Amino acid sequence: MTNILSLESYRLLGRSGLRVSPMALGTMTFGTDWGWGADKSEARRIFDAYVDRGGNFIDTANRYTDGTSERFIGAFAEGRREQLVLATKYTLPSRSGDPNSGGNHRKSMIRSVEESLARLKTDYIDLLYLHAWDFTTPVEEVLRAMDDLVRGGKLLYVGISDTPAWQVSRMQAIAELRGWSPLIALQIEYNLLERTVERDLIPMARELGLGVIPWSPLASGVLAGKYRQADLDQGRSAPVGAGTRKDFAVANGALTERGLAIADVVREVAAELGRTPSQVALAWTLLDHAVVAPIMGVRTLEQLEDNLCALDVVLTEDQRTRLSEASAIDLGFPHEFLSRATTRNVMFGDMKIAARR
Repeated sequence: MTNILSLESYRLLGRSGLRVSPMALGTMTFGTDWGWGADKSEARRIFDAYVDRGGNFIDTANRYTDGTSERFIGAFAEGRREQLVLATKYTLPSRSGDPNSGGNHRKSMIRSVEESLARLKTDYIDLLYLHAWDFTTPVEEVLRAMDDLVRGGKLLYVGISDTPAWQVSRMQAIAELRGWSPLIALQIEYNLLERTVERDLIPMARELGLGVIPWSPLASGVLAGKYRQADLDQGRSAPVGAGTRKDFAVANGALTERGLAIADVVREVAAELGRTPSQVALAWTLLDHAVVAPIMGVRTLEQLEDNLCALDVVLTEDQRTRLSEASAIDLGFPHEFLSRATTRNVMFGDMKIAARR
């Protein structure tokens, strides 16, 4: 496999002509509002280093560090806005006591976009994601509101995050049939600890033209090798915005016996290559051709420098196999059933069908 060697080896985002860097800069860590992020000075150093190296894909959301993330980006992007692809998200509530300040519906979307535009100090957003499916808003309402914002020039492209595959595929079909703006990006958790998205979400993205943008490629730091067995007993479950990063790793299910066992294999491979575990874990996500750009969630310039070195990591066939076996999942029905030799024999017999080119 030939690896990408720099942030300037741009990739097309989904079924679009938009060019983005092969690693996105995540900014949920921009701001200290949640107790464990980078202050403005360090966030600026991270941002400048990423952009100066040719990086152009910046990821944020309306509620990251209570809006501080977007405000920092707006200040940092001044004078070079046009060379950047700014992606933000809506869904999370912005005002306590207001039932319509969050959710997937039109009112929430329009208000969130207007507030994000103000914080980002820009006239348009390159990519807006629906942040998480709320199971209440009709898909037609979401798609039409997105299309209205694209036609109005406030958005250029739209995407979706943390939503069931059946709902995303339905939305994409409706958008295409009605001539509305299609979804071009799918942001999902994807790493060596969380591979269940290989069942339906990633195959769906390949088929329907959505570029996969993995969040938490280091599984809340577990794959970076920062935790050990002793941390299992010391951590406590806490939501984003409360507690420590370790508490969050416990809350989202990353810091477990299984997670640590997989992290041990990552460390072994990293030692063989003379690399860091973070670099190996990031390089693994780039092996899947559906993946466009994993999101780096760094808090220091040193972490950014380390993560960027993943772009020239080359994993051997044996190393890929070991990582795959250590993190293997059951694909479940119907995938396991359809791949059985007995099933395929009943369906095809001795017939041979050439693979698609």
